[in-house]
Amino acid sequence: MDRLAADRMFIAVMETGSFAAAARKLGTSSGQASKLVSALEAELGTRLMNRTTRALAPTELGQTYFAQIRNIVGDLDALDQTLRDAGEAPRGKLRLSAPLSLGTMQLSRALNDFALAYPGIEMDVSFTDRYVSLVDEGFDAAIRVGTPADSSLIARKLGRVRVITLASPDYLARHGPVESPDALARHECILDTNLREPTHWRFTDRSVIVSGRLRYSNGLACLLAAEQGLGIARVPGFAALPSIAAGRVRPLLTDYEPAPLGVFAMYPTGRHLPRKVRLLIDYLGDDFSRHDPMLPVPNAVGA
Repeated sequence: MDRLAADRMFIAVMETGSFAAAARKLGTSSGQASKLVSALEAELGTRLMNRTTRALAPTELGQTYFAQIRNIVGDLDALDQTLRDAGEAPRGKLRLSAPLSLGTMQLSRALNDFALAYPGIEMDVSFTDRYVSLVDEGFDAAIRVGTPADSSLIARKLGRVRVITLASPDYLARHGPVESPDALARHECILDTNLREPTHWRFTDRSVIVSGRLRYSNGLACLLAAEQGLGIARVPGFAALPSIAAGRVRPLLTDYEPAPLGVFAMYPTGRHLPRKVRLLIDYLGDDFSRHDPMLPVPNAVGA
């Protein structure tokens, strides 16, 4: 039995919660994953996991072994990676998930610059608003906006994103001014269903419930609808500022603008962060510091 391979599989099963997910992570079959863990149990002379047709659960000894062996294998991986990295240019495949609008409008330039700076790194970037599982789906890292909710991942803050309420001059001419958040109840609002609570718009001192006939799962689509006079939208600053500067929309309720949302790089816990991933996260963090989207809103109006 390859003891290190068996230990790696046991760690993967514990981290993912199933043989199938662990097998995908390590590039093998579910049957092989089960055989490796069984062989490890036979080698140790004790049961590490209780198996049923519906679930896996570690035994008390299995939990203790996992806590120790994960650190040992992590140290070995860190040592191996340190030796590989010494004196060599970074290389290998890097899989990243990023929100669609933020990725295409804010991050793509920095990602292209990173690709030019590190030609040995193969970039596989998924621009999607779907919440991906890094471990189960084989991503090295993810970029997420808002308060991190997954305690199993490490979060590093890269920057901030403004949330701007806006409407077209034509809409405001037809429907009148918006002087306070409470006035939104009388207006047609364009709802971004990517948000956790699309109908609850939060401001500095209150939260208001809004409604509207248009619901889009994309901030850019909401912005385009607002530009065409279809209602009032809430849009990330990186998407909104060019339209505001061009006069296609006007910012509203700037005195009530909520606190900006954080932009975070998320990656799995572990003793060693691969150099290629660390380099990318550092690069994106530096890029946010140079191109901070927290710019003053041009031609800000309260109505």
